[in-house]
Amino acid sequence: MYTGFFGLAEKPFTITPDPRFLFLSERHSEALAHLLYGLEEAGGFTQLTGEVGTGKTTLIRSLLTRLPAHVEVALVLNPRLSCVEFVRTILKELAIPVSDTESSIPVMVDRLNEYLLKAHGAGRRVVVLVDEAQQLPIEVLEQVRLLTNLETTSAKLLQIILVGQPELRDVLARDDLRQLAQRITTRTHLDPLTPDESLTYIRHRLAIAGATTEIFSPRALKFLVRAGQGIPRLINVIADRALLGAFAKDAHQVDIQLVRQAVFEVAGNTDSVLSRRWLIGLAAAAVALSIILAWHQLKPRPPKPTAPTVNLVDFLHAHGNETGTDSAFDSLFQRWNLRFNPKGAKPCQQAAQVGLQCVADRGTLAQLRRINRPVILSLVDAESREYQVVLSGLSAGWVNIQAGKSLLSVREEELSPIWFGDFLLLWRPPVADLKNILPGQQGSEITWLRQAVAAALHQPPTPGTDIYDRNLQMLVQSFQKSYHLNVDGIVGPETQMLLDAAIPNSTAPRLAPESH
Repeated sequence: MYTGFFGLAEKPFTITPDPRFLFLSERHSEALAHLLYGLEEAGGFTQLTGEVGTGKTTLIRSLLTRLPAHVEVALVLNPRLSCVEFVRTILKELAIPVSDTESSIPVMVDRLNEYLLKAHGAGRRVVVLVDEAQQLPIEVLEQVRLLTNLETTSAKLLQIILVGQPELRDVLARDDLRQLAQRITTRTHLDPLTPDESLTYIRHRLAIAGATTEIFSPRALKFLVRAGQGIPRLINVIADRALLGAFAKDAHQVDIQLVRQAVFEVAGNTDSVLSRRWLIGLAAAAVALSIILAWHQLKPRPPKPTAPTVNLVDFLHAHGNETGTDSAFDSLFQRWNLRFNPKGAKPCQQAAQVGLQCVADRGTLAQLRRINRPVILSLVDAESREYQVVLSGLSAGWVNIQAGKSLLSVREEELSPIWFGDFLLLWRPPVADLKNILPGQQGSEITWLRQAVAAALHQPPTPGTDIYDRNLQMLVQSFQKSYHLNVDGIVGPETQMLLDAAIPNSTAPRLAPESH
């Protein structure tokens, strides 16, 4: 969304684990070397641990792109499985025929052993890689150990790589798992980046994204390094939010105030433009979804059906020349019955000239459904190509996507793997330059507030003055509670937008019902 504004070819701080952006600190280089060695090790376990966000999943993605031709990997991303489900997942990953109702572990292990013997005879290595392994139940870990007993007279047939958070080390230190721990041949732990490595990491990602100028001021960089605490994912989230903030303010360099505000918002500060309570879940979902998508693209695919089908990614590829920022803003302006001039001022400046305000943030479809306004979505495919489209309709599990004059209706689950929460919307504040409406405040915005709250709660407007009094505050808090907002009576931008969406006679465009 902001890439063209800063002269970037792509977003530098996405939370998707893109191997192209892999920054190999000394410890990361050592860890990747151990993982590659684990692919060839004759049986046993390789263990990789690290705090959340230190780059474990990015290393996995990098490993998957470097697989030797003779190595097959069964990838287990959901470790919360029973023993039966775990073994069945391995078989499915290796394309070994198995029924969804098969519940006999001996039967499945026999099929796996037969497959491994054939692979060994053909000179192939088979590896099971388990992410988030600290969540594996103890009985499943014991089953994992038993799988390494599959062997010939001279060689183990299966190599296991366990990747997880530091708690994995504690789990494997249990006395009842000592037999498994004794089979771990390589242990590596990812520590946070040092301050110097963090600075190099930030500049590395900016350079990969095509930066040719200093986008962050020196003071902003120093503050970002300190706030990121050496955690790559945290640095990414803060830096990306700061770039969004700079874009919304039409600032071509990110200063320390923008980074400080981004830190406050990431931490859940109530003065943020929109609540950040979705952030942690989004980051985790983005990581999991992106690695699933990338891995299934790397694996051999069955032939495509001959009947033509239109999916979202194909639609984006076919309309690539209509998925830029200008095209998206043109479509969004049309929804407001406005004309966008691609050669004029910046889009948000053009919006401000007619009393509209840009809001750029991250969220969920549930949040957008409540706000009920068309928005620009920033989508990223498996090749890290970015597309700007308009979400014009949303309901009942379907979404309407608009690229230029073309529309496509798809299931929500088709959107999820390529949308990680970035959006931009336009809305019209009840009063120009209005920030928060506080109890005791007086002005014309209070008249709007009384009408909006009444409409939202399906009540007749309450009589009163243009003062934000106690009775009105109680109604506002009732509204905030019903929408799961912070119940403080402070009418910030998010509460204002949700109230605005509740006004039935509003002239603002709404998300149309889906068409499919």
